[in-house]
Amino acid sequence: MIEKNPKEKGRWIVNRKERWMEILKASTKLGLTSFGGPAAHIGYFRDEYVHRRKWLDDKAYADLVALCQFLPGPASSQVGISIGMLRGGIMGGFLSWLGFTLPSVVALMIFAMLISSGSVDIAWLQGLKIVAVAVVAHALLGMGKSLTPDVQRLLIAFGAAIAILLVPTAWAQIVVILLTGVIGFLLYRREQAPDAVKLALTFGKKTGLAAWGIFGALLIGLPLMRPFIESSAFAIFDIFYRVGAIVFGGGHVVLPMLEREVVPDWMTADAFIAGYGAAQAVPGPLFTLSAYLGQLMNGAGGVLIAVIAMFLPSFLLVIGTLPFWSVIRTKPGIQAALKGINAGVVGILLAALYDPVFTSAIQGPVDFAIAIAAFGMLVYLKLAPWKVVLITALLGALAYAL
Repeated sequence: MIEKNPKEKGRWIVNRKERWMEILKASTKLGLTSFGGPAAHIGYFRDEYVHRRKWLDDKAYADLVALCQFLPGPASSQVGISIGMLRGGIMGGFLSWLGFTLPSVVALMIFAMLISSGSVDIAWLQGLKIVAVAVVAHALLGMGKSLTPDVQRLLIAFGAAIAILLVPTAWAQIVVILLTGVIGFLLYRREQAPDAVKLALTFGKKTGLAAWGIFGALLIGLPLMRPFIESSAFAIFDIFYRVGAIVFGGGHVVLPMLEREVVPDWMTADAFIAGYGAAQAVPGPLFTLSAYLGQLMNGAGGVLIAVIAMFLPSFLLVIGTLPFWSVIRTKPGIQAALKGINAGVVGILLAALYDPVFTSAIQGPVDFAIAIAAFGMLVYLKLAPWKVVLITALLGALAYAL
């Protein structure tokens, strides 16, 4: 092996640090300005990374998006992590996540502190709960169009919703996801899978296998160890890691899973839904709801644990899958199972729209009227989500006062 001379090695270190700073700067800009949810984030990323900075081309970007839709977890955050890893290795992926996530983590942590201190009027909380109805309905409409385009997948979605409503437990959701994957495989396994783009990485298949091993060990080991470890910090880590590891369909689908884990043991349903409503008003990924919940559960320490645990599966899954994606992408059976799982995700979100979102937020005709107005602002007037949140919170406060 030929050693690099000191000058070349020095230039390499400087270039790497410059890339890291460039990644952090670009991702922080996106973290401060990316309103609108996962679909909008994908558009923001394309403008910034493909068109403006030219870090990759459209074909490679589309393949990364396909990868992150294939994996459980927050798709937009995983796209950002993947681009950071292509640009600056594993550290680049971390910096890309940090810049994109930190602004909304801080904002939701502060909001939770205000809730805990009683500084936020209950009337405004009612408005935030109402806006959650419109936001989830809007997400359901968009996801339904893209993920249930035929009768078979519509039936899968309806069946999943019925099952979740009849058996409202976290384990039922896991079973539904597995079953819908099997159904999708049986229905669509003969369809041709798309070709893949080979991605240039600074790590290989051994690192990927190690990441998968850690991912699986934590997913299985944490629930098994929890009964023997009496620690609120451990319990928080287990809850958020498990949810972050198994949720398909992005931030909106995480709502019912988290609600069943933290309500009523850690907080009230009203406080939970209010946090979800507030998460719509900040830029960045919806998974930063974990910061709000962690603050209510265990203060600043809870924020750190919840956020790390929530996003750790995404890092491990991206590191574990990127080296193998060129092969996985061409397997029709895997793509078929994913079609069934995505349809099941739509059903889970449909069930969540009723319980806990609608049942917690809508207390009468006036609340429902405000929710309809918020839905209209999102779908037909196409106002930015943060504007809809502010308007709806104001309407909710006025209705509560009157």
